Amino acid sequence: MDVRTDAPQIIKDFLTYTETIRGKSRKTIEEYFLDLRTFFRFIKQKRKMIPKDCPFDEIPISDIDAGLIKTVTLSDIYDYLTYISRERPKHRKSAETTYGNTAKTRARKVSSVRSFFKYLTDKAHILDVNPAQNLDSPKTRQSMPRYLSLDDSRALLNAVSGPNKERDYCILTLFLNCGLRVSELVGIDLQDIQEGRLRVLGKGDKERTVYLNPACINALNDYLKVRPALHNQDKNALFISRLSKRIDVQTVKWLVKKYLTGAGLDAKHYSAHKLRHTAATLMYQNGVDIRTLQEVLGHKSVDTTMIYTHIAGENLQNAALANPLANEVMDQKKKSDEQEKER
Repeated sequence: MDVRTDAPQIIKDFLTYTETIRGKSRKTIEEYFLDLRTFFRFIKQKRKMIPKDCPFDEIPISDIDAGLIKTVTLSDIYDYLTYISRERPKHRKSAETTYGNTAKTRARKVSSVRSFFKYLTDKAHILDVNPAQNLDSPKTRQSMPRYLSLDDSRALLNAVSGPNKERDYCILTLFLNCGLRVSELVGIDLQDIQEGRLRVLGKGDKERTVYLNPACINALNDYLKVRPALHNQDKNALFISRLSKRIDVQTVKWLVKKYLTGAGLDAKHYSAHKLRHTAATLMYQNGVDIRTLQEVLGHKSVDTTMIYTHIAGENLQNAALANPLANEVMDQKKKSDEQEKER
C-alpha cells in the first residue's frame, strides 16, 4: 500500500520528492510518513484542534496545510521530542513503530522532521525560515556489533548439509566474504554475476560492485550446477526456495539460524545481519582500509563504517590480556625483600 494516499498534499509532495529525487526506498518513505503523521498529530493536539476525547492514534492529518505548518516553531519541535520520549513508549505496539521510542528511534523521527522542513524551505520555497535548522538530534548509544570469530565462521560453513547444501553454503559464503545485507542477497539475479564481480542493489536502490574471491566463485559454480530452472517471473533469481520462487528474507534468516545452531553457536545472539558484521570485521582486521570497507559495505557515510575501528581496539586489548605473562605477579617473598630494601 502506498502511504501517500493517506497523506495531505503537502506531505505527498515531500514523499514523492524524497523517493524520486533523493532515491530513498519504499520502506524509508513509509517511515517518513509515519513519523510526520505522529508529529502533526502532536501539533494538532497541542493547538487544541481536536476534541479532548479523541484518541491520539485517531487524530486525522488530512487537513494539514501550509498555514498550519508556518506556525510551527523550534520550541514546538522540542516539545514533540519530550512527548515521544516520555509518553509514546507506552504505545510500543502502535502503528508508528513496533520497537518503541528508543534513542535511535527518536533520532530517526528528528531526521524525518528536519528533512521535511528543509524540503519546504530549500526546495518547495513554502517557508522563508526553517524552524528545524538548529534542531539537535538525541544522542544515541553506539553499541558494538556482534560478530563471529574466524574459527566460528569456519564452523558455520562446515555445518551446512542437506538437500540444499550447495545453495545454503553459497549463501553463507557470500555473507561471510562480501558483507551483504539480507535484502541485497535475496535480490541478486543471474545477470548480476559477471567475470568475478557481483552487482549489488543496496539501500535507496544504489548500485555497487563487489569483487568475488575464489571461495565465492567456487561456491557459486557449485550451486549453479544444481540450481533448478524456473519458468515464472523469478526465472532470473539467483537463489531459489523449495517453492520454486525467489528465496525471501525470512527464509534466509531462518536457514542462518538453523546452521548457527548446528555449528554449536548461540542463535539468539547471532543472525544473518551479524554475518555482515563478521565479514566487515575480518576484512578490517586483515588490512582493508576504512574507506575501501565503506565502499564494500555500501555505507553512505564513513562514520557508519568507523564502528569496526572500535572493534579493532577491543581486539588489541584482548591481545594484551591473552599474553601468557598477563597474569604473572612478583613472587611474594621477592616482593617483600624489595620493599625492605626500599626502606
